[in-house]
Amino acid sequence: MKISAQGIPPANEEHAVQRLSTAMDTSGDAIIGMSLDGIIQSWNNAAERIFGYTAGEVVGKSILTLVPADRHHEENEILATAHRGERIEQYETLRRRKDGTLIDVSVTVSPLFDEQGKVVGASKIARDVGERRRIDSMARHFAAIVESSEDTIISKNLNGIIQSWNKAAERMFGYKAEEIIGRPVLTLIPEERHHEEVEILSRIRRGDRIEHFETVRRRKDGSEVHISLTVSPVKDENGTIIGASKIARDITAQKEAERLLQQQTRRLETLNRVAKEISRDLDLDRIVQAVTSIATEVTGARFGAFFYNVLDERGESYLLYALSGAPREAFERFGMPRNTAIFNPTFRGEGVVRSDDIRKDPRYGKSAPHHGMPKGHLPVVSYLAVPVVSARGDVHGGLFFGHDEPGVFMEDTETLVSAIAAQAAVAMDNARLHRAAQGEIEQRKRAEAARELLLHEIKHRVKNTLGTVQAMAAQTFRGAPRAEKDAFVARLQALSEAHDLLTQRNWETVTTTEIIERAVAPFRVGRADRISVSGPSVELSPNKALLVALLLHELGTNAVKYGALSNLKGSVSLTWLEEERSGHRCLELLWREKDGPVVMEPKRRGFGTQMIERALQAEKGKAEFAFEPTGLQAHLWIVY
Repeated sequence: MKISAQGIPPANEEHAVQRLSTAMDTSGDAIIGMSLDGIIQSWNNAAERIFGYTAGEVVGKSILTLVPADRHHEENEILATAHRGERIEQYETLRRRKDGTLIDVSVTVSPLFDEQGKVVGASKIARDVGERRRIDSMARHFAAIVESSEDTIISKNLNGIIQSWNKAAERMFGYKAEEIIGRPVLTLIPEERHHEEVEILSRIRRGDRIEHFETVRRRKDGSEVHISLTVSPVKDENGTIIGASKIARDITAQKEAERLLQQQTRRLETLNRVAKEISRDLDLDRIVQAVTSIATEVTGARFGAFFYNVLDERGESYLLYALSGAPREAFERFGMPRNTAIFNPTFRGEGVVRSDDIRKDPRYGKSAPHHGMPKGHLPVVSYLAVPVVSARGDVHGGLFFGHDEPGVFMEDTETLVSAIAAQAAVAMDNARLHRAAQGEIEQRKRAEAARELLLHEIKHRVKNTLGTVQAMAAQTFRGAPRAEKDAFVARLQALSEAHDLLTQRNWETVTTTEIIERAVAPFRVGRADRISVSGPSVELSPNKALLVALLLHELGTNAVKYGALSNLKGSVSLTWLEEERSGHRCLELLWREKDGPVVMEPKRRGFGTQMIERALQAEKGKAEFAFEPTGLQAHLWIVY
């Protein structure tokens, strides 16, 4: 009986059989022939490789040798189907190898017919699909990772056409997959950055990988997003580069944080610069000019002006101004600004006025005679005005800035100038206090000189009068006992001493707490938590109180210029107590600085140090200075 596969003519049968045998031996799939009762009749090389049995071990045995017990029913169904002359295509199942391990196979079963067309057996082709399943599983797993990733993952071909698009890409750019797949990736790139894509594709074709490239891309709504981009070449199974995968991460928040940090850094640098400029000077005119110049520079204004109040010798106020970015001639012919609806909030200290276009402000142009800017005035469109107000609420003046283009002054500019204005107020308070102190010193010197002159004259006249009285008494008491004459002279001397003492008692006393708090107040403005004072309340005579104030003024000024108050973190501690020293009541003060610049002992004594030492020596006091690296330590004793 001859057997053939249905549909293959048996011409040249011997040659056909030979070719069939060769094909079976060289096939990568297992090819097994079996009878209708499931007995294996043929077994090729691939079957041996896949199942581990040699032909001699398995031919003549049941096909169930290869089938797990729980799947025997499958083989019965397969044989029944073959018996009906039907073909089974690529049926995926499990089979057992000789070593007992199970493998995934795809089985195709064809019936075998004899010459009369009767089914006499079946051929079974089994293909190991375990590797394919592993690959498919990995592909599905990878696809799930891509789809669920928080990072945007896009693929494109070498022409820059988008091939795939995950959910994160949809969230980042606003396009759905069906809207963007098949379109150029340039859809996402601002025109001015198209050259980046040209360079990226060029590098991908060379097989390069691009790591963490920070750039900007455009969303569907036209807004821009900062991203960090990683691009890798995609290769086919032959290693040929066919495209690229892009992973994009939104770094907008990071960029905004960096921008804010840079902005804060610039702000601190500016404020530190302002502090250095104005803290080392107590001249009011120089302070306001420095503030005006720096503030005009950092705002980007075309010009800036600082209008400020000054008190004359009679205590009456008048207005001066400092300019930057414009000559004085540009303002002099217009006179001083008046309290118009625009200027009033600044000069009254009510708050900041900032406008992208001051001409559109409803308060603009309401005041006669100009109803706006005078003819010939510098053009002002963008406008910023910040009041300069002391810690006590006194309005010292206002900083004004202008630009001939709209929208120049931003919110961060307003914040920065407000901080500069606060520092300017402190410096102006200090300058005015210094000027007042200098005036008071001069006034006291003149009063002291006049008092000394008066005392000298009174003493002289009293002594002359007492001398005359004493001479007359000597004549009167010439015959009297000596004891009586001496007693009278002693009374006159006591009267003279009492007169001197009463003449000197023309001031009232003041407490240490009052004078010290007043002395350090100017240095506390803006640094309230950096200066601490502590000590008992002690009554001081006027000249001792003045001495304390002058000493603390010198120490505080030195701390602001060179010591712990010259930076942003230094601090000063001032303590005092009463003690007995060499039989005298003493006020002991201890001034301690820390966290300021590194201190080194000066090569020579400065004027302030010498003044403190000599002033105390003149009053029987004493001063000791320790120039510790961590900060100046000043120990003062004042006899009272």
